[in-house]
Amino acid sequence: MAGFTDLEQFRQTYFDECAEMLAIVEAGLLDLARGGADAETVNAVFRGVHSIKGGGGTFGLSALVAFAHEFETVLDEVRAGRLAPTGALVDLLIRANDVLGALLADAREGREGDGILAARVAADLRAVLGPAEADGAAVETTPTAAADGPQRFQIRFAPHPHMLSRGNEPLYLFRALAHFGPLEVECDHDAVPTLDHLDPESIHLSWTLRLETGQPEADVREIFDFVAEDCDLHVAVETEAEPEPAAGPPPDIGREVALVGPGGAMAEPLSPGLPAEPAPPRPAAGENGGRGALAGQSIRVDLDKLDRLVNLVGEMVITQAMVAEQAASLPPGQAPRLLEGLEELARHTRELQESVMAVRAQPVRSVFARMPRLVRELSTTLGKEVGLVMRGEETEVDKTVVENLADPLTHMIRNSMDHGIEAPDAREAAGKARAGTVTLSAQHRSGRIVIEVSDDGRGIDRGRVLRKAVDKGLVPADAQLSEEEVDQLIFLPGFSTAEAISNVSGRGVGMDVVRRNITQLGGRITVHNTPGEGTRFVLSLPLTLAVMDGMVIRTGGERFVLPLTNIVETLRPRPGDLHRVPGQGTVMMARGEYVQLAPLARLLGIQGAQPDPTRALVVLLETEEGGRFGLVVDELLGQQQVVVKSLDAHYRRLDGIAAATILGDGRVALILDVAGLQAMGRGLARTAAAEEFAHA
Repeated sequence: MAGFTDLEQFRQTYFDECAEMLAIVEAGLLDLARGGADAETVNAVFRGVHSIKGGGGTFGLSALVAFAHEFETVLDEVRAGRLAPTGALVDLLIRANDVLGALLADAREGREGDGILAARVAADLRAVLGPAEADGAAVETTPTAAADGPQRFQIRFAPHPHMLSRGNEPLYLFRALAHFGPLEVECDHDAVPTLDHLDPESIHLSWTLRLETGQPEADVREIFDFVAEDCDLHVAVETEAEPEPAAGPPPDIGREVALVGPGGAMAEPLSPGLPAEPAPPRPAAGENGGRGALAGQSIRVDLDKLDRLVNLVGEMVITQAMVAEQAASLPPGQAPRLLEGLEELARHTRELQESVMAVRAQPVRSVFARMPRLVRELSTTLGKEVGLVMRGEETEVDKTVVENLADPLTHMIRNSMDHGIEAPDAREAAGKARAGTVTLSAQHRSGRIVIEVSDDGRGIDRGRVLRKAVDKGLVPADAQLSEEEVDQLIFLPGFSTAEAISNVSGRGVGMDVVRRNITQLGGRITVHNTPGEGTRFVLSLPLTLAVMDGMVIRTGGERFVLPLTNIVETLRPRPGDLHRVPGQGTVMMARGEYVQLAPLARLLGIQGAQPDPTRALVVLLETEEGGRFGLVVDELLGQQQVVVKSLDAHYRRLDGIAAATILGDGRVALILDVAGLQAMGRGLARTAAAEEFAHA
């Protein structure tokens, strides 16, 4: 057992699991606050707190265990229907969950926490129960002798084979029991297989324990709560003393007995003083209702290790493309085995890349789950009635993207609730429901993740926004801006329409942070504003920050990469397909609709390109918002997997450019931003229309 004396590997697993359980508890409490929680939700909240408490006891976190006990006592009353989940009670439970999280953080970092706050909230929890219940709760947190004196318990504990791999160690359970009183431990290793069949990651031992204590049976069983699903457990009170063993042959060599004193120290193994009953039959690996087979199907991996793996896969993709480029120059029919091997390598590289990306992907639910609490607290602060609707929480995205979504979404929801949603009386006067609604949704679209934050408030007052921008010197007084350009002013640093600075808004450091964070992730944010009806913010982000499928194109002497997911088709139009529309430039009929054409050479200022679309190629592209346009290029050079390299980190952001990559011949190519090119094409058409009007 000496190999398991270091708690760190198990403590880390415990704290990681506690973070997940805290999120479950908070989500359940927020459901309870909305009146939408059922009995299973309340049970899930109780189980979460109880599991945190059980693990804390295993690791000797006495302050955490004592507070969690107060917390779960109140939850148990709610679960039993003896306490009504009023708004005040739910507020208290949410505060208790915050304190529990703080205690866990303090324990994880090994620092002294705010004991005063924990004691105050614990006292509030006891006050909810009333004098009798509170007194009972206080008694349970401190071991005392039972009214009838100490009892002797016999405990048969048979771990399942996979228990050690779940971060659980029997020795620590025994030490926790030893704090209750004298403990006798008898180990049965009859089920240990021969060496050639031994699985070093499985446990093959079981134990019979005898504990003399004044603690009630419920407290004894509670020690094993953290491993309840990973063992077979039988606890019984011994009704009479066991007889002394008669003299005879030596005991079974498959059993050892040890004594554990109240301090938790293990003595040397002793010969058994009592004849041991046979241990319960031990199931073979995989026979526990599938439990053993499932135990090894998940593993926690340090994110830095995963990042290094992703980078290595990216380098493999580049190297594979370079080798394929060289092989393509071989004469036809030469080295067929080499070409066949390269095809196999390309397929395996793609499968490896997809597998690694799948490991990094996680649902946006982890970020979305924080927002109901934000909406609830802001509703109270602002004196507004606001409901939150969430859709697409299971949408998966790269973990790096998920981690950087919390701040932008927080800022946008605060902005919607403070500036967008009206006060209840104002909404009623406008013919709306008194309660406003903020909608948060996520979905995959055109190879990207699109997250929308919308509200049914007053919308953006464009006149007021423009005046504020002029007053603050952010735009010239004589600026002629379109409606879309006015909407974009809210993202300027230092811009705010709030009349006074408050804890919610007014300093102008919110929406500019949103755009900067989204831009750093290789994404963009757009605003769709309908005055009097509401505002919709659309965030478009890459699904992955590492590898993508692209189409290499040529315009003039330059090569670029278009994301393959945005390409609908490629065609060469006939002269009769092209039409000149005032203010729109050249359009083309494609799949039953007119689409605007945008020559890539003109957008990026490239010389030597084919200016005539009927002699060039038109790549029909679809943006993540569903719009389409035609990009005029000279030639398609072929499809290729490319490794995405951020330009923002190494150079600066460029209009129409999303990132860069390295092609198979070692040259750097720019990855095009489809939505950015569409916006540039519209701007080019407006400029041309203005010039035509000026010369008319």
